[in-house]
Amino acid sequence: MQFTSFQEVVTYMESFTNLEKQTDHYTTRTYRLDRMHAILSYIGNPELSFKKIHLAGSKGKGSTASYLASGLTSLGYKTGLYVSPHLVDYRERFTQSGTFFPDSQLIEAGNELRCRLEGFSFSDQWGETYPTTFELFTSFAYLLFSLSGCQWAVIETGLGGRLDATNTIIADATVLCPIEMEHTKILGDTLEKIAYEKSKIIKHKVPCFIGYQEPAVMEVFKKEAQQQQSPVTTLSEELLTYSYKITSGGEIVEYWWKDKTHERLTLSMMGKVQAQNCALALMVLRKLGLFGEHTADALQRNTLPGRFQKISDAPDIYLDGAHTSHSLQALLESFSSLHPSKENTIIYGALEDKDHTHMGSLVLDHFSKVIISRPGTFKKSDISLIEQQLRQLATTRPTEYDIRLIEDNGQALANAMANTPPGAAILVCGSFYLAGGVKTAYDTLRRDNVVKLA
Repeated sequence: MQFTSFQEVVTYMESFTNLEKQTDHYTTRTYRLDRMHAILSYIGNPELSFKKIHLAGSKGKGSTASYLASGLTSLGYKTGLYVSPHLVDYRERFTQSGTFFPDSQLIEAGNELRCRLEGFSFSDQWGETYPTTFELFTSFAYLLFSLSGCQWAVIETGLGGRLDATNTIIADATVLCPIEMEHTKILGDTLEKIAYEKSKIIKHKVPCFIGYQEPAVMEVFKKEAQQQQSPVTTLSEELLTYSYKITSGGEIVEYWWKDKTHERLTLSMMGKVQAQNCALALMVLRKLGLFGEHTADALQRNTLPGRFQKISDAPDIYLDGAHTSHSLQALLESFSSLHPSKENTIIYGALEDKDHTHMGSLVLDHFSKVIISRPGTFKKSDISLIEQQLRQLATTRPTEYDIRLIEDNGQALANAMANTPPGAAILVCGSFYLAGGVKTAYDTLRRDNVVKLA
């Protein structure tokens, strides 16, 4: 039976064990690399047909990856981009530098993958095991990039690094984005433990580029790089200083580098974190000799769904996947500087493995009108608990808060739009799954001519 639509490809892959839905600990029976190595060998190692940049980190790796892909594309290279999760459409995960591949190519790659996997089996001391959904998506991405003739691919880890399915490649460069406390049930309960998991994408003598990090994290990374004899370049040493200013036309950033160069860019993706992500990508491209006359323009135009993405005017509505304390703080500061109104509304929801107390406190620092909504059903969340925590935090503050629990994303959006006055704005954040749900609801309203196109 042949796939005739990309949705059929997705349905097939999702019929396997989907570890993205878990928030529990690693088990070597499910999170492992030997099975992924076996899969890639069985299908002909398509990942060997193109050059690769491999990224890991807690925040910013998707955006940094997209900047890198745009830079490579500006030099004329056909560049694959593999990121996760997606906001609305699975096709967002495997693109040609942010542009969807034609469905015909997606379907062809799906059929080719299933054909090549025919007869595959993998056994260990506990018996036969099967590929996971993420292993299949990763294999699909590599095969798609190979079949379509990509010369480069920028590949983001799914979770962690050491046991991530993408960690079966030997890249031409590795990039480590900022580390925060995240997925503590899986990656460990200290920054050092999380950094250890991420550091394992560093490979023998492969150049390693490190973004801004806490000192304890930097120590872990540099130790691993030394053991791997990997040359290290850090953003904190290369970038002397930078400035950023959010405007309605984009994020104006200026960089002053150690080599005395200076540049000013207007980024389409807004926020302080994008200033840092772009700087990291610029450093990587320059050090690899992959910077040309059109590279800066390409980085300025670069966008990625769910990164301070404006989807509407009147009221202004923004989507962002910020889901860690530091990324949420940076987002809220940027949003508040662009929209200082006290009548702004936030639609907020987060998964169960997040720092709810700190993140909730940040929300109340910037918004008095809060709608809590479910961040999808893909992973576990307890929005009733989030409501209780926010209400408890609110009792310790002099501000009068309007806190509502509206589980359905569409109803949450409708309520926010009905109660946000002219001149105020709406921000959706806390989870990519929430941002995706609200984007889907908004698209439905737009399709039915209830709202206008931004």
